[in-house]
Amino acid sequence: MRVTEQSMEIGGRRLAYLEAGAGWPVILLHAFPLKADMWRPQLESVPQGWRFIAPDLRGFGRFLPPEGGRITMDDYAADVLALMDGLELDDAVIGGLSMGGYVAFAMYRLAPARFTGLVLADTRPQADTPQALEGRVRLREVLAKEGPAGVAGQMLPKLLGDATRRDRPDIVQQARTMIESASPVAIDAAIGALMTRPDSTPVLDAIACATLVLVGEHDEITPVPEAEAMQRAIGRSTLSVIRGAGHLSSFEQPDVFSRGLSDFLLARL
Repeated sequence: MRVTEQSMEIGGRRLAYLEAGAGWPVILLHAFPLKADMWRPQLESVPQGWRFIAPDLRGFGRFLPPEGGRITMDDYAADVLALMDGLELDDAVIGGLSMGGYVAFAMYRLAPARFTGLVLADTRPQADTPQALEGRVRLREVLAKEGPAGVAGQMLPKLLGDATRRDRPDIVQQARTMIESASPVAIDAAIGALMTRPDSTPVLDAIACATLVLVGEHDEITPVPEAEAMQRAIGRSTLSVIRGAGHLSSFEQPDVFSRGLSDFLLARL
């Protein structure tokens, strides 16, 4: 499947996105602090009749963010909704992994009618706990002292499962390269957005569209029991546990993840 690199001006900024396939749109939102390239395995195997679109969230990927200024999950969500407007998409299946899931929740709060389906991968509805907030503060300190390379060193053991880190050096290196190439400004802004995001738990029982919840079997950041609880709270939802994967399940076990996503798209929608 041919993957193309595109860009569009959104609110005076350039927003880059990857695209593959043709048909009903699926928008895939990446994890922190990666970029749209993490979705390339899925973009390379788009099911017949579907069009996958994976944007770089503000400041990640090819285009730098504006210097300074606070960014919220609603800002990321508004960017993606503006991209949909620019692409003349009234609605789409919208999904995200980790921080991408938080952006998907924000989009649902802002514009639920634009969802024909929802995919929540390795994410949670709750806001940060006090312990998590302390961790974000420490990560900001690492970023200030060591840059994106220091962030990669801190995060990779949490993002990737033990088996991936032991047996898949190619996956580890690809994830490291994405993190180390990220703009420090974008990383810092995203940490702020993560720290200030609202609790999306009240949204769960209002979700009316078909929803797929996926989680890596060895995800330590948003573990399986949390995914199970989230899935139970969403009416038209199913759960898929990705064997052998940690937090970046779509990247660590792309074939299994893509098969689960395709089955959901073809059978549920």
